[in-house]
Amino acid sequence: MKLVGKLVGVFRIAAGLTQAQLADRVGHQVETIASIEQGRRALLPELARRLDQLLETKGALETAVDNMPEVDLIPAWVEHYLDLEREALALSWYDNQVLPGLLQTEPYARAVFRNRVPVFSEDEIAIQTTGRLTRQEILHRPSPPTISFVVWEPVLMLQLLDDEGHAEQLRHLRACAALPGICLQALPLSSRTHAGLDGPFILLETPDFQRVAYSETQRGSVLVSDPDEVSILAQKYAMLRAQALSPEDTVGLLDRLLGEQ
Repeated sequence: MKLVGKLVGVFRIAAGLTQAQLADRVGHQVETIASIEQGRRALLPELARRLDQLLETKGALETAVDNMPEVDLIPAWVEHYLDLEREALALSWYDNQVLPGLLQTEPYARAVFRNRVPVFSEDEIAIQTTGRLTRQEILHRPSPPTISFVVWEPVLMLQLLDDEGHAEQLRHLRACAALPGICLQALPLSSRTHAGLDGPFILLETPDFQRVAYSETQRGSVLVSDPDEVSILAQKYAMLRAQALSPEDTVGLLDRLLGEQ
């Protein structure tokens, strides 16, 4: 990813353009071009083709993107995804293991990191928890992104905390479900159809109206930019939303789990 970013910078300078000028000509934000050149953001195929045409690089960038080593698609850290998340116009999030990070209380987040193997130190747990809670600021922005969550019912029942901590987390979910721009749906255990059996994933729409996806596995994370693969995940997500409870019924499920109905 860094090599591709360096190529963008070299070709841009050879064309006599500043980052701002290049961003203006391709209709992107200057921060996007800067992040790509710094290797913090992947160059997506569509933008690579546009840059090749503008910079007259004879398909060099598109070829580089198409042949990027697999290791570059699984970054050791998730800074790139976090950049995308902060800037996203919309997020569609499916989880079947733990609650989405944007919806976790501090005790719940600490419990998740405390269960990591190999184990984190207490200092590392504190750092990771603070970072996760900071991410949640996007929910409370004056113009928050549109976010849809689908969570499998067993995740709601997973009790990583004591009874009061678990109840606090469920009440927090109910409060988040009432925030502007958020849709929370639970996929019930009783459902005989389940489009998310392959695991959790997130779909994002960027400020440049590009669609990418992100998923985590046991040993890494994958940022998906191939349009065909993103389309498949979008189809899965559409099916999951249809299979899940309505937002109103999901709140009712939370109330029942809290013993309030």
